[in-house]
Amino acid sequence: MGSVTESDGPFHVKRIAIIGAGPSGLAAAKFLSAEQSFETIDIFEKQAQVGGVWNYTSHISGSISVPQTRPDAPPDPPIWQDGAAAPLFSNPMYERMNTNIPKRLMQYSDLDFPAESLLFPTREDVQDYLIRYSQDIRHLVSFSQEVEDVRQVRTGWEVVVKSTITEETKRVAYDAIVIANGHYSVPSIPSVQGIAAFNAAHPTIIQHSKTYRSPDSFAGKKVVVVGSGPSGLDIGTQISKVCKKPLLNSVRTSPRLKLGEENKEEVPPITEFLVKERGVRFEDGRVETDIDAIVYCTGYFYSYPFLRQLDPPVVTTGRRVRGLYKHVFNINHPTLTFIALPQMVIPFPTSEVQSAAVAKVWANKLSLPGRDEMRMAEKTELNETGEGTEFHTFGYPKDANYLNGLHRWVKSASDGFAKEPAFWDEMHRWEREIFGQLRKKFVESGGRAKTSVELGFLFENCNEKTIE
Repeated sequence: MGSVTESDGPFHVKRIAIIGAGPSGLAAAKFLSAEQSFETIDIFEKQAQVGGVWNYTSHISGSISVPQTRPDAPPDPPIWQDGAAAPLFSNPMYERMNTNIPKRLMQYSDLDFPAESLLFPTREDVQDYLIRYSQDIRHLVSFSQEVEDVRQVRTGWEVVVKSTITEETKRVAYDAIVIANGHYSVPSIPSVQGIAAFNAAHPTIIQHSKTYRSPDSFAGKKVVVVGSGPSGLDIGTQISKVCKKPLLNSVRTSPRLKLGEENKEEVPPITEFLVKERGVRFEDGRVETDIDAIVYCTGYFYSYPFLRQLDPPVVTTGRRVRGLYKHVFNINHPTLTFIALPQMVIPFPTSEVQSAAVAKVWANKLSLPGRDEMRMAEKTELNETGEGTEFHTFGYPKDANYLNGLHRWVKSASDGFAKEPAFWDEMHRWEREIFGQLRKKFVESGGRAKTSVELGFLFENCNEKTIE
């Protein structure tokens, strides 16, 4: 078995473990398999189906701490349904979910969404798409297997896996590890004056988007939604149609994309919770009382409890993953990699180029820089972004440049592409730049369009044209 040495090359990788059979884990398996350089590729998935966050269940398990300011939280317990052969696990997917990314941009490079799918596909369509995408690698997946521990040993890595059905554990040796289990497990809820006492007195009012499933339970209620990101925008819009008007949307900065403004009122951040009044005070001094529900759409921590033995740790505050080259390779242990960490990106194609790079490096067809150079690259990024969540937050055009940069790097491998990952041409860049406008028009027109042309958007000669 191969070991991790100071020279970081050549690698002797034959046995690989992938943690997670969601979108990023499936992409990793495809590109590692295509390289035809590895003897064993095992995927461990704690659910009984592929799909990751898209594998919807209406059931909610576990509880959320209020506040939640650290990446340390107990894992969600399994959910056993009558007659089920395997348990379910709760995730943040909600019932009436459409993607916020148009399908042509969202899809993998080698599989199109069906023509009959909506321009912004439903969660059901995405899950069906991922099941189709997984068909030729499904035999690599061990379902209902939860990874409990990953640690370095003299000969490489040891992975401890527990069956979620029998609770039996096993230890398996590998040369390299791909972490692809997402980052939607531990919610972030800020510590605000009085929030703990408020939650103790009114334990059903404060929620997080992780446990949101449907707007129905908010009908006629006075609601505050905290956050201006994609989930805050979408969940707030859904709730605003049924709650007491207006829905109060607490934001630090006003979002560029606005949906359902007629039913919403933007308010500043909450600075204090008022227990007796069942209310909150906002940054501008305004007080609202008799509140029925507060939904925090404030994101998640990066959390990898199965890596607790790793030294130095990859997660401290949970705001970023530390010690990475190109947001993928652990600099100290380059046979440990992370797929799909960046946010405000298009995850499926990003996972492709990252996975292609991992496959080439581990097959010794592409070289990593020296460790000092990799650390300097991370330091340069930190100087630009700081230590917080901004480090992994890309947005356009940074995400496009990152994706195409990785594509070019992989293309420079000694044998070229074994399987070519995504690359964004001018049309992809155009759609990435305007998809917020597309999303707004899609929602306002009834949410039934299947192409951008139906909404009046054309791509021609690298210019946006709008049909009047």
